[in-house]
Amino acid sequence: MKRLNSRKNEQLPQEILKRNRLLLHYLDYANKAFASGFADIPALNCNTTVYPDYIALSGYPSDYHHTERTAVGFWEYDDVFDGKDSLWRAIYDGDEDRIKFFKKRYEGINFAFTPDTSQFGDIHRIENWHRLFRARIIGIWFAVEIGAVVIPTITFANIGDLDFALQGLEDCSVVAFSTKGFIRDKIERPILEEAVKRTIAKLKLKTIIVYDVCGDDFEARKIFKSAKDAGIRLVIPDNALKLRNTARKQGSNYAQKLIAEKHTALLEPLKPRMSRANLSVSRHLTRLESRKHNRQKCEIQN
Repeated sequence: MKRLNSRKNEQLPQEILKRNRLLLHYLDYANKAFASGFADIPALNCNTTVYPDYIALSGYPSDYHHTERTAVGFWEYDDVFDGKDSLWRAIYDGDEDRIKFFKKRYEGINFAFTPDTSQFGDIHRIENWHRLFRARIIGIWFAVEIGAVVIPTITFANIGDLDFALQGLEDCSVVAFSTKGFIRDKIERPILEEAVKRTIAKLKLKTIIVYDVCGDDFEARKIFKSAKDAGIRLVIPDNALKLRNTARKQGSNYAQKLIAEKHTALLEPLKPRMSRANLSVSRHLTRLESRKHNRQKCEIQN
């Protein structure tokens, strides 16, 4: 691997102006990493031994500090992190006001995943590769500007592109995968299983962190059986969708647990689908809120 632009002297003002006119602002971050492979994709290094216990999607800032070890993830449509008002666009355009906005938005987070960029087998390969490149730049931004532990997310259009997706991750012992959209897909699931096998064969991994939204971890652990057999630790943190699906799956007992742990907001989307047992829990929650309101009203009157 090599570092791009290894010149030691500070850039002169006119050079900075020229760089701005040429839209090369991304070099502020790309040049802080080594370049790897034939395409000089920025390398990442992740060897953390402390892992996230909860994943907040980037579109929900109120969830960023759910726990001390909450990680921000980008398992959303690409326009969230790659569109005209996105973090990538602010970096690429050198938009200082937007950069300040994102610094404030992500201030204090401890973990971030590189974006799960959408890639496709029927579009130009260079576009898939450049999406990976943009995700790496965003990862470097989180490390440099926020001081977060950045965990690389393994994304690929097909098995043939996996080698490119793994370039620059040779020094990582921790990476992330997502099972979203793979669990019930009879075509895509074997591809993910094969990707896991090839990844653990190429990288010296100790831990794989999995973004999974199923109501239990059973199917996810089956997909990563090869990793477990190789002695690699699987970490499957909670997230809002996973908690909601768990509530649907386990019914009223789990709903009671959510109430006890003050996750009552997660119950709201479930109410239309709750069984009679679950509805009784919802009514119980409503009665508790009503009693609390009545007590406060009496105290005011007294």
